[in-house]
Amino acid sequence: MSVITITKDNFDSEVIHSDKPVLLDFWASWCGPCRMVSPVVDEIANETSTAKVGKVNVDEQPELARTFKVMSIPTLVVIKDGKVVKSAVGVRPKADIVSMLNV
Repeated sequence: MSVITITKDNFDSEVIHSDKPVLLDFWASWCGPCRMVSPVVDEIANETSTAKVGKVNVDEQPELARTFKVMSIPTLVVIKDGKVVKSAVGVRPKADIVSMLNV
């Protein structure tokens, strides 16, 4: 499954009402650490069928960043059944990100 671009317009349908856990990557194009995490998140999206993977550009979607109280990026959040179940800030190894999805 490929990465989904998450916006305030598709957030409810893609995230809140998802029947699978959703990994959200809050990022920005100017963020160096975000550029390090992005290809890892892309790999996970292509390798998993048990979760959705979405990216939220904090510059384009400030409302979503505020909703999740994102203060630093990259921020990774896992949502299951409409609720945040795990979150992490900063660069993480692939194994750590994958383990976040084991909820």
